[in-house]
Amino acid sequence: MIGKTTEFLANVKGELAKVTWPTRKDTYASTLVVIVLVVFVAVFLWLVDSALSASIRALLG
Repeated sequence: MIGKTTEFLANVKGELAKVTWPTRKDTYASTLVVIVLVVFVAVFLWLVDSALSASIRALLG
């Protein structure tokens, strides 16, 4: 059991050595894109919700 665990951890270490981690600039740019898109989608959904609410209120009078 210990041999398999040691082998697994060695494989994990080897795989982590292959990973190319993003730079600080890449991380910042990706984070900025995510924040902008979240705000855009939130505003869009708020507008759609407001329009549907107004429509339903008008129909039910």
